[in-house]
Amino acid sequence: MYEDFYGFKELPFNVTPDPRFLYRSASHRDALAYITYGVFQRKGFIAVTGEVGVGKTTVVGAFIDLFQPSLEVAFIFSTKFPFEQLLYLICRDFGLEVEGKNKAQMLLALNDFLIQRNEGNRNSLLIIDEAQNLSPDVLEELRMLSNLETRDRKLLQIMLVGQPELETILNMNEMRQLRQRIPGICRISMLNREDVENYIRYRLEIAGGKNGGAHFTADSFEEIYHYSGGIPRLINVLCDRVLLIGYVANTRVIDGRVVREGMRDLASPESPAGDRRVGPRL
Repeated sequence: MYEDFYGFKELPFNVTPDPRFLYRSASHRDALAYITYGVFQRKGFIAVTGEVGVGKTTVVGAFIDLFQPSLEVAFIFSTKFPFEQLLYLICRDFGLEVEGKNKAQMLLALNDFLIQRNEGNRNSLLIIDEAQNLSPDVLEELRMLSNLETRDRKLLQIMLVGQPELETILNMNEMRQLRQRIPGICRISMLNREDVENYIRYRLEIAGGKNGGAHFTADSFEEIYHYSGGIPRLINVLCDRVLLIGYVANTRVIDGRVVREGMRDLASPESPAGDRRVGPRL
């Protein structure tokens, strides 16, 4: 609605995890380096955690974009299944036809597929999002799945992506065999005050604002930081609202007053954001 007014080529604050819009804070850079190391050193298992909306899926997407030519990727979003159903989804996402096959047959088909991809010098990567919902039994089965290997390398790299509760599960005593296979757990932190300002400026730049674009003032950054607690998804929701308010008011200057108006809008009962008001979480 407001793209032409600000001269944007596209909306700067969409909540979809577009890797082009990844702002690489120190924590996000560390996560990208951790994923790259774990996958290409064939560690077998890696784990990435972080609060809801902190940018986990965007980091993973950025990694895939960077290394897609050398990767074979299966991405699983639905995790509240017993292992056999999860295995079916894994095979299907890798492009295998396993309709009507039992667990043993699916495992054989997957093993053959992984061997072929390894011979073709492609690294097979299974990404499981919302991994905190996996049961201990399913996690144990995944540990066994990681045993698919040649004499010198793992055939399948498994990336567990989830909320901080995943760390609690992995540190349970009964999970110690799996935990010992994970080379550290990478937690993505929320943005600090400086990062929030840089994050907003970066997304405005990527969106290509012209005609003077949108100008966020110093007090607007402060308000956005305190409202969002440094969570990118909340920053996006609020910034999208305040840009709409600026458009309606025919102003390209986004100051603290405009941001506070956006916060009031989002706090209304009709808003999906409810009464979300948080201070910085460090």
